[in-house]
Amino acid sequence: MERDSAYDFIQTGDSLGLFENHEGMDQYLTFLIEDEVYGVDILRVREIRAWSQITRIPNTPEYLVGVLNLRGNIVPVVDLRLRFGFAFKPYTSTTVIIVLRVDDVRPRTVGIVADAVMDACHVDSDTIQPAPILGSQQDTRHISGLLEHESNMVMFLDIDHLLSVEATG
Repeated sequence: MERDSAYDFIQTGDSLGLFENHEGMDQYLTFLIEDEVYGVDILRVREIRAWSQITRIPNTPEYLVGVLNLRGNIVPVVDLRLRFGFAFKPYTSTTVIIVLRVDDVRPRTVGIVADAVMDACHVDSDTIQPAPILGSQQDTRHISGLLEHESNMVMFLDIDHLLSVEATG
C-alpha cells in the first residue's frame, strides 16, 4: 500500500482489524513520531493534552524536555523523537503530550511528546510479533512487539522500560 505519510495509515478503528467481538484483543492508543506509527496500552493513558509550554529543568538529558503541572502534580515530559535519536522538530498544532502511568520502582506519571495521535484501536494479541533481536549494540527492549498491517509496521512500546527512572536519566 502506497502512502503519502503515516497519517494515511491509521484513519479509523477498523484499520487494525477491529471486530465485533473484542475477546482476546488488547486496546492501544496509536500515535506518530517521525512518520512512524507507535502504540501504547490504552489502559496506561491518563490523558492526551495539546502541546503547551513546559518548564525546562537544567542538567537533564536533551530528551527530558521539562516538566508540567498536572492538577498539582509535577510530571516529567520526554520527547520520544529525541529519545529515539531523531532530530528535533518544532512543535506544531498536531503535537501532543500523552500522559501515561509508568510502573517502575513505584508507579509514576510521565508525559511523552508525539507528533500526532492516530487512533484508539483493538488488536488481536496473537497477531503481534516479538521485537527482533538486532545484535548486542542495538537495544530493542523498549519495543514489546510489532504488527505489520498492509506492509506498514506499528511498533508497540514497553513504556515501563522506555520511561524507567534509569532510562530517563
